[in-house]
Amino acid sequence: MPSFMPRDSIKSSSEVILFGGGQPLAMFKYACHKADIDFANLKVIGVGGAEEMDKAFRNGKGQYVQQQGPFPQQLEADGVCHIVAQCGPKIGPVAFSSLAATRDWLQSGVAKAFMRAYRKTRAYMLATPAIEIAKAEKSFFASIELDVLAQCIANYQQLGCWTSHVEITRPAFEVALDVFEHFGSLKERYAYDQVCASPPSEG
Repeated sequence: MPSFMPRDSIKSSSEVILFGGGQPLAMFKYACHKADIDFANLKVIGVGGAEEMDKAFRNGKGQYVQQQGPFPQQLEADGVCHIVAQCGPKIGPVAFSSLAATRDWLQSGVAKAFMRAYRKTRAYMLATPAIEIAKAEKSFFASIELDVLAQCIANYQQLGCWTSHVEITRPAFEVALDVFEHFGSLKERYAYDQVCASPPSEG
């Protein structure tokens, strides 16, 4: 899911609670790069994972916090802060959460059955009102209010996080390479065909 980041006018002295590494930090740094924000000038606060970050911000640490939904929506609903920006619009379409499998398995009947279910789920996420999805997922988010969870899901629907197509497009793959190359964890740019394969057909 997309991370929430400071507005473009963030000052060099700003204190920001951030994830310690991995995809969230990589996406945040790349979004800062795209927004012409010098990440090196930020005062980074590291406190642990999402729950620790949420608690620290509620207790007054940092001027900004990077979080992934539904934490920002709950913070806003509780009157703790306002969501000021999102990484997604700055980064653009990117191969974010992806499925991995062997190429042999993709030829199997099980793979075709799985992809049928996956395509139906993607279509459901796009066509179903956010409140209905929230009701189905609420048990996974015990500390999040139902209407807040629905707002988060609606945000992701509006951002285009769930596309109607299930394949990884070449442009989205290239942006993923850009993100992790900028982050420093990617030392070689791999060709699309080395990494990506067409998903099984409906047949």
